[in-house]
Amino acid sequence: MRILIVDDEEVALNSIKRLLKWRGIRNVETCANGKDAIAKIKETDFDIVLLDLLMPEVDGIQVLESAKPYRPHTEFIILTAIDDIPTTVKAIRLGAYDYQVKPVDNDLLLLAIKRAYEHRGLLIGLSTTAGYEKNKIPGPFSDIITQCPRMCSLLSYAQVMAGGGNPIMITGESGTGKELIAKGIHQAGPMPRGPFIAVNVSAIPASMFESQFFGHAKGAFTGADAPYRGYFEQADGGTLFLDEIGELPVGLQAKLLRVLEEKSFYPLGSSKPIWVDVRVISASNRDIEKDCQDGVFRLDLFYRLKSVHIHLPPLREREGDIPLLALHFLRKSCENHKKEITGFSPEVMDLLCGRNYPGNIRELSQIIDNAVLLADAEFILPGHLGMISTRQSALSRQLCTLKENDEAHLVYVLKNVQGDRGRAAQILGITVRQLQRKIAAMKKNPQWESVLRDI
Repeated sequence: MRILIVDDEEVALNSIKRLLKWRGIRNVETCANGKDAIAKIKETDFDIVLLDLLMPEVDGIQVLESAKPYRPHTEFIILTAIDDIPTTVKAIRLGAYDYQVKPVDNDLLLLAIKRAYEHRGLLIGLSTTAGYEKNKIPGPFSDIITQCPRMCSLLSYAQVMAGGGNPIMITGESGTGKELIAKGIHQAGPMPRGPFIAVNVSAIPASMFESQFFGHAKGAFTGADAPYRGYFEQADGGTLFLDEIGELPVGLQAKLLRVLEEKSFYPLGSSKPIWVDVRVISASNRDIEKDCQDGVFRLDLFYRLKSVHIHLPPLREREGDIPLLALHFLRKSCENHKKEITGFSPEVMDLLCGRNYPGNIRELSQIIDNAVLLADAEFILPGHLGMISTRQSALSRQLCTLKENDEAHLVYVLKNVQGDRGRAAQILGITVRQLQRKIAAMKKNPQWESVLRDI
């Protein structure tokens, strides 16, 4: 293992260097300023760089910005005297693996180095093998329909990272297939025969959080007539998938963090701890990093959950996948509804490919299913598409931003379901809470305020 320590304080340099040598890591170099550090990193392929943020002239952020593109597999661990959340988040965005607050805890630093070194090894392994299986979908992800090179590369990355058993965070817009990816990671992971328990965090009332996640003993509260095994216990020896993790109230995040760190918990009404071996995969369509900056999501929990990060592209950015998915959903719907429809007219395919799909794959699936129900011919025709067939084509419609398009679509859906929030949320592929938030934000715009007031 080759390590570079970058710090303008000589005491700190020597202290960390001694610590590493005591633990058997002897290939260690030091650097006292950011400018020389950039030159060293470009010249030498270090495994790990321990990087101080606060340095004169060229600080740690500038070093990271300049050096990371040259050494994408080198892992950077940030050392900072100030626990500054915005700066730390920026460093993570630029590719830093972890951060440690000075004075660093020796055991935590060594653990971070160990994990960073393992992560680097996985990335190198991926980069050397990815070229041989370009655009090939790994076996555990065979249920995912795609020919998009970006998606195929992402799935190869997911398969490699799945083998480590570390927590994984999946982000992306609603309807992009986060749960399907999570199931693939579970199958590709070290415990594929264990249970896969999927939980929609946003659907659990705060008052029932502890009971649902940790279970309860008989008689723990009124109505607890029998003991109950919570989600963590149900997922023991397998994977717990926490969907919409960004919706978890701040007051409950500390309880979740404690279980993730200690791997044990007490069911309600019980004095006996339960130990579990559970891999946690979380997912969100929110910007969790921004939530950390805003103080609505704990930074320590974020780092715990985001050992590995996978971001799914929206359907509109998946080159060539819309026709492929449309045909897949057509066959599936025909089988479900016992109809024989062979394909789509050219006009229909143009309409489908010209749509933005704010609801992504889930929205496309629903459009095709509705069209099959309406179809009375051998092919899906424009008239079978309902609302999208009446819209102007992608080439002739008025130009607008994606935000404006999504807002107009939200209003359209609300009007067609007579203001039913639950039904509208289902069609849009979001939670009722998310829909209410969007409506509240839109009401601040005079363009929508009067319209939404009447729905």
